[in-house]
Parts: sequence; structure tokens; C-alpha cells
Amino acid sequence: MKNRSWAFLAGGLLVALLLAGVVSNYASSHPDGLDSSLLKGCTVDADDNIVGGSCPAQQARDHELGDSPLADYGVRGVENSFLSTGLSGVLGVLLTFAVGAGGFWLLRRRGTTTPAEGDAATSTDDRRHADANG
Repeated sequence: MKNRSWAFLAGGLLVALLLAGVVSNYASSHPDGLDSSLLKGCTVDADDNIVGGSCPAQQARDHELGDSPLADYGVRGVENSFLSTGLSGVLGVLLTFAVGAGGFWLLRRRGTTTPAEGDAATSTDDRRHADANG
């Protein structure tokens, strides 16, 4: 890979890490479109608890992986919420980058197979024959 490609890749990774590690802490804590649409028809209090009405959000239950190490945009065991959110973002970016890089590496390795020796000799002979008769 060329030096420019490495620099571009490193720069993109650095920007992603900064966004995930720092800027993500300043994202809105208000419900997104899906959450707010699920709450239509219900009355909620200041803590977003449903206190009345009827809406699809009343059927919600905890996710099976809700107690995993990176659940709820944080790292379990880290008490500082700013650090926990930033760390989970950085870990998510690094994990995604590693999986993506591994996938591209596998695809690149698969695409660079060389022909068998018999195939190379045949194709060279075919070209010579075509040039001679050509």
C-alpha cells in the first residue's frame, strides 16, 4: 500500500476515534425517532417512565445482551459516565476497524492467486502462436 493510502487510513481512523471517544459524549440524550414514535400515545414523566396511556413501548423488555460489557453506550465497571461512553466508542471503532481490515485482508489474499505452472506455460504458448499467425 502506498504511503498516501496509509496516511489517509490513519487519518480516518484518528477522526473516527476522536468522534467516538470525545464527541459522542455531547450527543443528545433525548429519545431518537424510533424511541419517540414508540412512546406516542403514552404519558411519560421527567425520567421517561411511562405513567399512563397506551403505546408500543409498554411491550418493551430488556435485551438478552443488556448485561454485556459494552451495553447502553458504556463500559460496565467504569463509574465515570464521560469516560465510560468515550471508552465504549473507542473500543467499538477499534473492533469495527479490526473486523473490516481482516475482511479486506482475506479478500485481497483470495484475489491474488497465481495461475498454476501449466496454465502459465499454456497461456505463453498461446500468445506466441497468436503472434506468429497474427
